[in-house]
Amino acid sequence: MSKHKKNTRAVSNAVFVAVAVILIIIAAVGFALYATKPSTTSTVTTTVPTTVVSTVTTPGMTTTSTQTVTATQTVTSTQTQTVTSTLTKPVTVNSSGAFYNGQVITFQYTAQFMCTPPATTFFPNETNQSKAAMGCEVGAGNISAFPKNAAPVFVLVPAFAGLSIFGPTQLNATPQGFPTFTYNNVTYVITTQCGAAGTMTACPDHMTYIYSPAFTAVEQALGIKNGVFNLPEGVLPTPAHDHLVTFTTNQSIPWYIVVVLVFDPNIFPNPITGQCQAIVPSNTTNPTANCLNNIQALENAMMTYDSAVGMANAKNPIWTTLCLNNIQALENAMMTYDSAVGMANAKNPIWTTLVNTDLQVVVPGITSPSQLMSATNSNMVLYFSDPAIYPYPI
Repeated sequence: MSKHKKNTRAVSNAVFVAVAVILIIIAAVGFALYATKPSTTSTVTTTVPTTVVSTVTTPGMTTTSTQTVTATQTVTSTQTQTVTSTLTKPVTVNSSGAFYNGQVITFQYTAQFMCTPPATTFFPNETNQSKAAMGCEVGAGNISAFPKNAAPVFVLVPAFAGLSIFGPTQLNATPQGFPTFTYNNVTYVITTQCGAAGTMTACPDHMTYIYSPAFTAVEQALGIKNGVFNLPEGVLPTPAHDHLVTFTTNQSIPWYIVVVLVFDPNIFPNPITGQCQAIVPSNTTNPTANCLNNIQALENAMMTYDSAVGMANAKNPIWTTLCLNNIQALENAMMTYDSAVGMANAKNPIWTTLVNTDLQVVVPGITSPSQLMSATNSNMVLYFSDPAIYPYPI
């Protein structure tokens, strides 16, 4: 994450803009390289004064004389020059990165995605949404509909970055398609392995738009009743994200997507180094202990309460709509808030899913780490191999 100061902008329907899909992927970080220029040969001609001593011998006499004459000298030299330059390394069109066991490896896409069964299977009243998103959705899934050898790939969405995850610069995304996050008057650029759809850093073979009832909830909370991008309500571009896998293979196989909403910026990894940076104060001993570059960290984060979440997301419409409103509704209904409830239910999956607002990550529809390898919350499948090639990008 890089940082620079920036003013926070308000969010409204007018700020959404359509962008074109660009299939060239640009690496998030420039690489400082030492480049040696080829050797060059130059010829220099100079005129310099020269002293000549001559001896003349005649019969009976030897005479020595000194004269100053002008001579022309030609000097040939070879020079090698070393300079430092900053380059941007392009990524192979069919590749992106992923986290595996603490390292950053490479994805090599091999076929077009598929969404099965269609979104209307789960949301029969959303026919227009299904058409616009090519049948792709987040909110429900059926593993039995996937190919038999399909494996889970966990899509880490930096939800703490709010609406900038969808790519528009008017929502504080960068022109490259990366989201931003502001805390304590400092704005951090959240570089991701895949930028938002329709931007120059979008990953190949990804769906451009997806439908989610969660998107509908956020839009309605913002007063948006007719969708954005001239799309049906609840359909938005695929957000910026990272990938997390549990094994590597040189063979192309199908991978089904499990979406993970990350609300703690302290555990979102850098896409190039795989390391995390503590930028929001935390009540934990080690704020980056659950850095999401391995599956064990994800399992831990699902059950970890961190005060950094509330501080990081206080003005985030995604968090306030999907998480905070739950506890506010409870307070209004019961008229009483008691801290004893949180202490008594810290490890209760029902309470942590429906009420607790400060979990580091939320996996919609999956309430326990034990379900991560056997359940899904989308109908999307990608085809790729993930060889243990380090570092990314190739």
